[in-house]
Amino acid sequence: MPNEHETVGAYALGILDDAEATAFEAHLASCEWCAQQLDELAGMEPMLAALADLPGTGTPALGESLSARPSPRVVEKLVDEVAERRARKRRRNFYMVAAAGALIVSGPFVAVAASGGGDESGRGNGTGQTLAANPAKEAFDGASDKISATDPGTGVTATVALEEKTWGTGTVLELKNVTGPQKCSLVAVGKNGERETVTSWSVPDWGYGLPDAKTDKARQALYIQGGAAFEPNDIDHFQVMTFDGELLVEVDA
Repeated sequence: MPNEHETVGAYALGILDDAEATAFEAHLASCEWCAQQLDELAGMEPMLAALADLPGTGTPALGESLSARPSPRVVEKLVDEVAERRARKRRRNFYMVAAAGALIVSGPFVAVAASGGGDESGRGNGTGQTLAANPAKEAFDGASDKISATDPGTGVTATVALEEKTWGTGTVLELKNVTGPQKCSLVAVGKNGERETVTSWSVPDWGYGLPDAKTDKARQALYIQGGAAFEPNDIDHFQVMTFDGELLVEVDA
């Protein structure tokens, strides 16, 4: 009898005798590789058996021809092809994992922060945690020209950081004390009365910048970047509007 690893194809085709099949099944119980190979070949033996039952004419009949015992070289070739296909799959998976690892290592928007505070109550556990950097907040923190206002009716606070650009005005909005769900936009109103939508966003159920919220993500402010064709000196004010037309807060420029 050949090596047990070499008989998986013959076993799947149902061409082993009782003694060979019994020996291979004993081997299969402890061989993960053969089990995987058998999964690849599953279904071939019933298909050939069904073909063998078809009525045929001539010599040989179609069913008999297709269900004839293959030569050892055919079985060996079948197993080799399956093994090579699985090897290519393993190599492809390895390259994908390697590429993903390279992105994780070199990604520009990931920062590792060592923090003494482990939970929301302030009791630290001394462990470090990985935090995703927020480019919009970084741009907001680095801006020197900021204007802010709080609407006495809605309680929404908006701070707009401005930066002059060759194409107009770059903006970063910090929004606090806004509830959801709703869709909003930041509109720049020029001194000539023209209006431009600078950016828009969706407020989730939990909201943004709510100081009394139960979750940390709801207590965090929203930071979102945008831009207007206006030059900074041509802007009269900004408005934070809902898609339904409600004015949440107005910030004078």
